[in-house]
Amino acid sequence: MRTLQVVVLLCWMALLCSAAPPTPNVTCSDDSEAAAARLALHRINQNHRHGYKFMLWKIKSNTTEKVEGGCRIELELDLKETKCHVVNPKPIEECGIRSSGERVVIANCTVTVEVYDADFATQYKCDTKQEISQSEMSRMCPDCPVMLPHTNPTTLSYIQQAVKEFNKNSSEENVYVLQEVGRVTSGYMMEAGMGYFFEFLMVETDCKKDSRIAHPACKPLCFDRAHHFFCTSSATTRHGLGKLNCESYPPLNTEPRGPGEQPKCDYAPPSRVGPPAPSSGKVGPPSHKESVPLIHPTPQVDHVAPPPPIDPCHISLSKSNPALHPICPFPLP
Repeated sequence: MRTLQVVVLLCWMALLCSAAPPTPNVTCSDDSEAAAARLALHRINQNHRHGYKFMLWKIKSNTTEKVEGGCRIELELDLKETKCHVVNPKPIEECGIRSSGERVVIANCTVTVEVYDADFATQYKCDTKQEISQSEMSRMCPDCPVMLPHTNPTTLSYIQQAVKEFNKNSSEENVYVLQEVGRVTSGYMMEAGMGYFFEFLMVETDCKKDSRIAHPACKPLCFDRAHHFFCTSSATTRHGLGKLNCESYPPLNTEPRGPGEQPKCDYAPPSRVGPPAPSSGKVGPPSHKESVPLIHPTPQVDHVAPPPPIDPCHISLSKSNPALHPICPFPLP
């Protein structure tokens, strides 16, 4: 019998109840680059609704131009993708970054921060890619795993099998369905054939397990009302699906609906990104002591149709790698 391991994350409540740090004091002075970069990172993660959170790695350049009523700060930032999915309530400072062998994803972003008294306006455009391309990795390490598109038929079949195993063996009352594929890698394994390693997110639906409704017809709950499970697993051509490991993320909004309040919510998951912490003047991975408390998003309510398999903004990114979750430009073109 396959093993199902579930880890429930309850620490989010303590984070939500703790006092939020003040917004970085972004000014038009020459030494405000670190605060502006942290504000930009917060906005990028806040708007990034698929895949994984990003961490600031390096400030490559910055310029400040005086304009009427304030200034315009131009930044070039290098970010690295973390191991935390965007629905993970863990503070960004506690999210690990993958090693080179795990196929690191980076983003080079050009950001404009406009500062007017206490108000900020942010726009950005990012180039998201693998730190080492597939061709370069093949030359450096021919036996290392390669990243596959999220829509790869073989891995999608294994993932759907894993979702069925979860619904069959878990103690959850409601049915869960696949929300999105996080990442997929593949490589040849001696005595096991091709190996596939995948991460995916499931969302709670309105169907009870004892319901006769076919699972594909079940409606996911609104993202802030639903439990989520982020799972990792693997499979080989000779041995089939392996162990399933899942983390449980509780819903952010547990308030009952008001009298006559109608179900209404959008496709995008709520941001679980806390307010940006005060700048420490450092770049690179922040220390665990700089944890950022989380905040509640705007409450939403119950049901929503299944989210589209591809973020609409990705359609405009013609060169987007189908194995990645790229950062979409803001505002959208």
